[in-house]
Amino acid sequence: MNNSESFQLVVDGVPYLVNAIPFGFNDEVRFRVRCNRGEDHIFAWDHQNGRLMAIDDDSSVLPDGVEQAIVDKLRMLVA
Repeated sequence: MNNSESFQLVVDGVPYLVNAIPFGFNDEVRFRVRCNRGEDHIFAWDHQNGRLMAIDDDSSVLPDGVEQAIVDKLRMLVA
């Protein structure tokens, strides 16, 4: 995945327009993700938890269901 990817999600009846931009960091692929023109969030593989997740300071504002739906979609894009 070399370009920006846009996709739509509906979580708990709420629509989200998501834009994800991959970038390299320390030999890993991370994603700069924006939902509904909001703030950017950084998604990366968390080795401690063994999963892809939002790791930025403001990631707590993302509802858990939205974060998981984004993770599921990102995993499909890089598979």
